[in-house]
Amino acid sequence: MSKDMLTSKLVFAFKLQKMDHMSPRLRAFLSEPIGEKDVVWVDGISHELAINLVTKGFNKAYILLGQFLLMHKNEAEFQRWLICCCGATEYEAQESSNCLKQWCSCFL
Repeated sequence: MSKDMLTSKLVFAFKLQKMDHMSPRLRAFLSEPIGEKDVVWVDGISHELAINLVTKGFNKAYILLGQFLLMHKNEAEFQRWLICCCGATEYEAQESSNCLKQWCSCFL
């Protein structure tokens, strides 16, 4: 077995092990590209927060991801924005920024 194949298998096994510790909602979100998913699919986004986000024009997960990317994937800045501008709790802000960060590491 080549070194590259072995490395790929180890990375895949590590990612599977990490997925065991994820919430079912996060695991579902990371299992496929964002596509046209509504913002409520993002782990950490409650129904109430989703309503606030939709009223501000963030109705799709990819639009919220765009905001995260505009902030250069800076989790602290994104969390402050969610709390201050969208009414997120600290927990919601942490969970959703982690979800988007994890999605970026899987798909970008």
